[in-house]
Amino acid sequence: MTEPTEPRRRWPLIPTLLVLAAIAVMIGLGVWQLQRKSEKEALIVLYQRNMAMSSLVTYPVLPPVEDRFLYRKSSVVCLEPVRWDQRSGTDRQGKSGIRMIADCRTGAEGPGVLVDVGIGDDFDPPEWTGGTVQGTIVPGPEQPTVMERAMGKAVPARAMLIADRPIEGLRASAVPSADDTPNNHLAYAVQWFLFAAAALVIYILAVRRRARP
Repeated sequence: MTEPTEPRRRWPLIPTLLVLAAIAVMIGLGVWQLQRKSEKEALIVLYQRNMAMSSLVTYPVLPPVEDRFLYRKSSVVCLEPVRWDQRSGTDRQGKSGIRMIADCRTGAEGPGVLVDVGIGDDFDPPEWTGGTVQGTIVPGPEQPTVMERAMGKAVPARAMLIADRPIEGLRASAVPSADDTPNNHLAYAVQWFLFAAAALVIYILAVRRRARP
């Protein structure tokens, strides 16, 4: 007389489907990050090409600022600085200081333009009443956060002009390089793929442990 065999336990259907769906999402996010990596590399090449150009472009007053304008040379007429924004920064010799960013009026109406007129040693705004400023267009200091972008609440950020020649009493501010543009998408993609692999291994081990007599 043969002994009765234990019924073979099947994989739990609903938990397995949920885990597989989560793994598919992680893999999808990893693939998306790889796509973003390629897009960011193309953007950096565009910025590098812009930096090599010496011709002036019309300053993009209204946001959002198109990528083709960033790191290009431009010129603006500041009729009057209506507000000063002091932030930490460095000059072109690497010395730390306080960046003097003027929010300039350029006409009777409009958002105005942001102009970095140089680096000072304290927070006292310079005695500058405006004038013509030539420099490099860079992303403004107030960029939307990742959370604001994800929630659809991001406000288009203004660009900023870093003056080639600082105003009297200040030092020339360092100009960001296109090479400094962050491109961490490959690392993010690897993380998502590792998360997916770890989730699969952990789930398989958990199911096997549960199936032991």
